Amino acid sequence: MRFVDGQEPITDLTYEDVFLVPARSDVTSRLDVDLATGDGTGTTIPVIAANMTAVSGRRMAETLARRGGLAVLPQDIPLDVVEDVVGWIKSRHPVFETPITLAPTDTVADALQLINKRAHGAIVVVDAGSPVGVVTPVDLVDVDRFTQVGRVMSEQLTTLPETVDARTAFDRLAEARHRLAPVVAGDGRLLGLLTRTGALRSTLYRPNLDTGGRLRIAAAIGVSGDAADRAKRLVAAGVDVLVLDTAHGHQERMLDALRSVRAIDPPVPIVAGNVVTEQGVADLVEAGADICKVGVGPGAMCTTRMMTGVGRPQFSAVLACTREAARLGAHVWADGGVRHPRDVALALAAGASNVMVGSWFAGTHESPGDLEHDADGRPFKLSFGMASARAVKQRTEGENAFERARKSLFEEGISSGHMYLDPHRPGVEDLLDTIVAGVRSAFTYAGAASLPEFAERAVVGIQTRSGYAEGRPLERGW
Repeated sequence: MRFVDGQEPITDLTYEDVFLVPARSDVTSRLDVDLATGDGTGTTIPVIAANMTAVSGRRMAETLARRGGLAVLPQDIPLDVVEDVVGWIKSRHPVFETPITLAPTDTVADALQLINKRAHGAIVVVDAGSPVGVVTPVDLVDVDRFTQVGRVMSEQLTTLPETVDARTAFDRLAEARHRLAPVVAGDGRLLGLLTRTGALRSTLYRPNLDTGGRLRIAAAIGVSGDAADRAKRLVAAGVDVLVLDTAHGHQERMLDALRSVRAIDPPVPIVAGNVVTEQGVADLVEAGADICKVGVGPGAMCTTRMMTGVGRPQFSAVLACTREAARLGAHVWADGGVRHPRDVALALAAGASNVMVGSWFAGTHESPGDLEHDADGRPFKLSFGMASARAVKQRTEGENAFERARKSLFEEGISSGHMYLDPHRPGVEDLLDTIVAGVRSAFTYAGAASLPEFAERAVVGIQTRSGYAEGRPLERGW
């Protein structure tokens, strides 16, 4: 990457301060762009769901890996629960979605509680292992909550065989005028679910699979306990990437924990952070990190900069850290500050191998939180920072009341924020479509067909606030 005038800026910059300059290009189609990363995480799109309790759970991990990304389970989840989630993820189908199921004798109240757990808004009714109907929100309107779903389900089922290809599945669903269909084995057992859009996506994305053909998943480790022991158990459970995480990654406790994890020689990449300086990267790599997580204070739920004055504008932080990481043979994840697809493209231009997304993904059906509605009926989910009072309370549940009370005095993140679901993009896959389309287009403008080419060819300029505002669309005209 180079700056348009060849001059390195004397001030640090964030994503809003910069723009990409178009160049002569022989990449004529977005589909000619390969977004696979080379940092050992297996991602085929450079998108990571952040290790936030309000973001990464089993549904997020499954969905993101199926489309080529990766989710990082938070460090405050009990180890036995993490092991259960990892096993569940590894047993999921790489193409078919995992449906929500109910028995015919379950009630409408049960359906209402579960139906918003998937963006497609459907529940498969199963009897003796085989699908017998589908329930959608329309079927539940003005129905007594104690009514059995077998009485309100749609029995006009289209089912698909497990051997079905994407085009055939799409054509059959279009012909039947159905949005989705259960996928069944030869004996009629339910195997999964496929939507029309899902069939299309399966031809545009490549799942992030381990050597055994199973979906990949990452897990975070704190630096306060026995990091090496937890790392051993996570690897034994099948975790594909270890992420040592703390707000201030350039500290002795992190370096000691990192050395202890490296000493067990895990057969998976080790990520550590967060840092924002070249020296921070150098010290993490020397201690054993394969990937450095970069970003202090840019996240939507983070008040670190306002509370402490500590941090660094994210674009410059990523640029400086990726240059040092490349010199040392390591990689960088850009963590935080992305609010538009352009920000993801700019992080990749600065040299990041993957970009972490937090609160943006919290406002989707696949995030772990319950769907709530405000006074105007708008659906939202709660998001909160991992240094917030709410996160600290969850993380210190095993400590005595006195220590928990002391730690609760030091809050460094918004306790909760309303992340409204976009009515046009309510699912994480909808957001991925938008992000990937924007990033692929950025590559074609730069004349790059791969991540390394993009980081090499990208030309970046510096703009004023009015220059940034000029690029924003006017939703309501003049």
